[in-house]
Amino acid sequence: MAKVYIVQENPNVNVIGAGRFGELIPMLPPGRQITLSPAPVVRLLKNKLKDFSDDDFLLAMGDPVAIGIASMAAADINNGKVNMLKWDRENQCYYNVKIDLYQKGESNE
Repeated sequence: MAKVYIVQENPNVNVIGAGRFGELIPMLPPGRQITLSPAPVVRLLKNKLKDFSDDDFLLAMGDPVAIGIASMAAADINNGKVNMLKWDRENQCYYNVKIDLYQKGESNE
């Protein structure tokens, strides 16, 4: 089953709609800030994302630095490929944005 990795929980945001893409997996608790020592969070996120695959999704929510770390870790684990869920306010739903960091086989625009 696909998984939706939520970078950081926010008790004020309803992410149940993202559940249609897979099992919701929160990675960081609310309020966790990354300031002077990112190493523990890097290790934690890499460990939680160790099985990230083409079938999984990253929900970019929370501390921007944590989102950056999670994105880098997921791309590193999955050969540069990450499915990101983007919230569309107008249509009130999530869309999958497929990212291929290395763009193998795609033309340059």
